[in-house]
Amino acid sequence: AELDFTARYILDELGIEVEEPEADRLDKLIQKFGLVFPPTRVLSELARASLPQVSAADDPDAALMAWIDMEEQLFRRLERHVVADRIKNGFHSDEGTDVDGFMGFSKSVQNRRKKRAGLALEHHLEAVFSAHKVRFDREGETENRNKPDFLFPGQEEYRNPAFPAARLTMLGSKSTLKDRWRQVLSEAERITPKHLLTLEPGISENQTDEMRAKQLQLVLPQSLHSTYRESQRGWLMTLGNFVELVKERQQTE
Repeated sequence: AELDFTARYILDELGIEVEEPEADRLDKLIQKFGLVFPPTRVLSELARASLPQVSAADDPDAALMAWIDMEEQLFRRLERHVVADRIKNGFHSDEGTDVDGFMGFSKSVQNRRKKRAGLALEHHLEAVFSAHKVRFDREGETENRNKPDFLFPGQEEYRNPAFPAARLTMLGSKSTLKDRWRQVLSEAERITPKHLLTLEPGISENQTDEMRAKQLQLVLPQSLHSTYRESQRGWLMTLGNFVELVKERQQTE
C-alpha cells in the first residue's frame, strides 16, 4: 500500500526502510543524475515538474505535501543507487576492513538526509509564496545578523522604522522540531507573534502550550492537523491560512 507523509515519517524514525511502489518511474526521472546527488534546488524543481497537475495557487497545503512526498521518493531512490554502489565496492584499508570508513559513510548518509529535508521544505515554500504573488525575502537579515527563513514583505521594510510592525511577518521553516523551535524566537524582534512551519506530526501539548505562551504560532499543512489532539487543533494554522494572512497584510500597504 502507498504510504502518506506521516506514515513515512514514523517508519523513518523507527529506522524502517520503505520500498517505493513506482521504482521504474522514479528511476527514469533520476537517471540523468547517474550516481551523483544534484543540488537540492534541482531535485526540488524536478519534484514539482513531475507533478504538473498539482497547483499551489489552488491548494497550497496539498501542493506542499505532494511536492515534499515526491522529492522524498526521488531522493531515497537515488540514495539507494548511490549507497548500493558504494557498498558493492566495499570498505577496505591496508589493515583489512575499513570500519571507520564505513561508519563515516553511514554518518554522511544520515547528515545528507537531514540537511536536504530542511532545504527542500524551504524551496517548496518559496514556490508556494511565488504562486500566490506575495512579496518576501528568503533569509533577509534582521537584528544581530539573524536571518529568518522567510521575511514578509522583506528586509528593506523590516529595517525601515517607519514601516508598521503590524504589517511585517516572519516564518521559520523546520521539517522537524525537537527542541529547536526556540531558535526562531530571537530572529525578528519587531514581529509578534512569530510563525513557524513544520512537518512534524503530533507534537506534545506541553510543547504547543509553551509555544503559545511565547507567542509563537505553529503552521502545518492541513493533512497533518489530524495527528494533533483535538484540544490543539483549534489553535493550529494551515499553510493556506498563513498565505491569506500575508496577503491581507500586503494589500493594506
